[in-house]
Amino acid sequence: MKRSAKNLIERYFWQLTDGCGNDDCDNEFCASCRHFQPLDRNAAAVRALELCKINAKLCDLKTSQTGSDIQPPGLKEDFSGICSLFRISPDVHYLTENTVCMIVSVCEEEGDYSALIRVIGRIFSNANALIKSFRKDEINSSEPRDGASEQPGASLDVTVDIDSVRRVYERLQTIEQAESALLNALVYLTPNVELDLEYLEVYEANPDYLNIFVILMENGNLHSPEYLELALPQLCKTMSKLPVAALTRLCKLWSGYDLPHIRRMMETFQQLITYTVVSREYSGEHLVNEDDTVVAACKCLKLVFYANILGGDVDTEHNDDDDGGAADSDELSLHELLGEERLYKKGPQIDLLEKELGVRPIDSRKPLIPFEDFVNESLNDVVEMDKDFTFFKVDAETKFSFQTCPFVLNVFTKNQGLYYDNRIRMYSERRLTALYSAAQGQQPSPYLKLKVRRDHIIDDALVRLEMISMENPSDLKKQLFVEFEGEQGVDEGGVSKEFFQLVLEEIFNPDIGMFTYDDDTKLFWFNSSSLENEAQYTLVGIVLGLAIYNNCILDVHFPMVVYRKLMGKRGTFCDLPDSHPGLYQSLKELLDYNGDVEADMALTFQISHADLFGSPVLHDLKEKAEDIPVSKENRQEFVDLYTDYILNTSVERQFRAFKKGFLMVTSESPMKYLFRPEEVELLICGSRKLDFEALEKTVEYDGGYSKDTQIIKDFWGTLHSFGEEQKRLFLQFTTGTDRAPVGGLGKLKMIIVKNGSDTERLPTSHTCFNALLLPEYSSKEKLQERLLKAITYAKGFGML
Repeated sequence: MKRSAKNLIERYFWQLTDGCGNDDCDNEFCASCRHFQPLDRNAAAVRALELCKINAKLCDLKTSQTGSDIQPPGLKEDFSGICSLFRISPDVHYLTENTVCMIVSVCEEEGDYSALIRVIGRIFSNANALIKSFRKDEINSSEPRDGASEQPGASLDVTVDIDSVRRVYERLQTIEQAESALLNALVYLTPNVELDLEYLEVYEANPDYLNIFVILMENGNLHSPEYLELALPQLCKTMSKLPVAALTRLCKLWSGYDLPHIRRMMETFQQLITYTVVSREYSGEHLVNEDDTVVAACKCLKLVFYANILGGDVDTEHNDDDDGGAADSDELSLHELLGEERLYKKGPQIDLLEKELGVRPIDSRKPLIPFEDFVNESLNDVVEMDKDFTFFKVDAETKFSFQTCPFVLNVFTKNQGLYYDNRIRMYSERRLTALYSAAQGQQPSPYLKLKVRRDHIIDDALVRLEMISMENPSDLKKQLFVEFEGEQGVDEGGVSKEFFQLVLEEIFNPDIGMFTYDDDTKLFWFNSSSLENEAQYTLVGIVLGLAIYNNCILDVHFPMVVYRKLMGKRGTFCDLPDSHPGLYQSLKELLDYNGDVEADMALTFQISHADLFGSPVLHDLKEKAEDIPVSKENRQEFVDLYTDYILNTSVERQFRAFKKGFLMVTSESPMKYLFRPEEVELLICGSRKLDFEALEKTVEYDGGYSKDTQIIKDFWGTLHSFGEEQKRLFLQFTTGTDRAPVGGLGKLKMIIVKNGSDTERLPTSHTCFNALLLPEYSSKEKLQERLLKAITYAKGFGML
């Protein structure tokens, strides 16, 4: 501590303890002032440093006849004992930034940090002391308030001076002894706080209890190896015991932090999950769901996830409340009569934190941190989704399921959970069909059977599906079984794939006019002028739902706003760049225009668009639209109304029917809870990114082939030499779709089987099983010629 600063603090100390001697003193920081509240020497020592920091008023000192300052007896001895005071005195009941800085300065001067270690250990290991520390009003009062004035949940603000806490941590982290003291104090503190939260309802009694976690989470070293073993796991377990009201406040507080601080907290919890998962072994006997550290870290990461959403660009409005589903019946279902209602309940349990925050992942337009950064791949490698699904659907009250924290799972893992849900519903419908049929003496039909003609596929499919949706919609939950009239194919999945492909080719044919096609974006949009009835659009929705339900990939090209609308949001201006880029650019130029909008643009609230035959159609965005000019003042309203008309109102009839068909199949699925719109698109359409190197590493061989067989080496050399279009044709030929499944081609279970020796026959495939039947051709050239012919001209079943 510099000599001049030390002398100044000594003068403040004397002023606070003995005063200036002036009976008329009006300095509120002087003991001679009549309104001054006396302080003991411990409090005065702390206060002296605080006053020095803020350059508080200092009284003029009386001087002796020699002109030197009067020094009261024992002043230097009193102040030089401050360091000893902090070593031995139990009177430091809380910390402020100034207190810490003073102790550090004194310890640095003496070269002994034992006083600092004792104070840190005492305060950071005591819940009540930590609650009172680093208050925002630390300068304005000599003592912090003991209780909180607000009721639980009444204020989202906290009484902690967060900037002050961060500066203190920054100072302490340069001192090795202090870091050890913080670590040991945290290990001692957290078990006691956990018990308080679990049994004493301490937060309800004093909402300032949240200060503990606000302060502790500002420690920038929580992710270091020393903390990962014990201290951080205990902190996570303790934090997860906070009531929902406290967690809500914490989320909202963190949402106001800047990006580096939110990312640091996210990485801290992610590092704990990864460290724990890779350092332990899991099995059917010991599931990762039962690891308290991983579970607690995921629950804490959930707080950061929602803070990340709240801190970004959020749209909690523009919701479409119409779910298109049927109303719940008061009658008992057969599942309820059989005691299976938990397994077949319609939706996931309500997320209380999400409900309190009033925000959902679907509401996020642009989070602070990309959602992909919250996925933990190490965790995805060890979670067993069949068990996790059971916990999610049946034992949610007693077991933890990672599907309650879906942000930590990748799309492939979540798709496994959706697969189990779909399959159980299929088996359920089979069971119910058998029971009903036995009771009524009828032959059961456990599948959703569709028999169609290739040249009348839309008519046949539409009639059959329309009948099913009207008579018994639950049949749509059965496993799909398609038969092409006059063909030999038995549907083990491959026939269904081609059925979907042919239906979509027909429906999206521009000549039919159900959808419009944009040559620039290569995307389809609902034709607002279509002459087709709603049943056709319902069929398209059913087809998309059946594709997800039966784990098939479709060649569908919709803008992202379609999937957002399917999940309950309405289209907004932010969706236009993807769906209608030309219109978006025009409206954006209108919003950015600096000139006279009314005179230069000459626009009104009456707009024009082309109908099915290209003729202009006028539409009023509001009453007396043609008489209302667009000006600088109302242009935002014009843009909002225009966007709403294009994306919502103009296609309401078509989209409502489309969504109704989609929900006929998926209304009871957890899809809406688990997946974001971009992930739903991936479920339906697969990925356009084709990594054949990853496929080569995972493919299996049978019939005498192996990766070292010469024909296999020639095969992969040939395939890698193909262009993008030829590779897609090969994928279509082998699997029934030219898209990669969720997770990429590395997740595709493909097998190459030896199909005889050298021959003139073409390679064949079983798309049901993703199996390629490859003869052992005599040369690489012949292999390439035969393979290209097969993938170029193949179509249909039973025509080998």
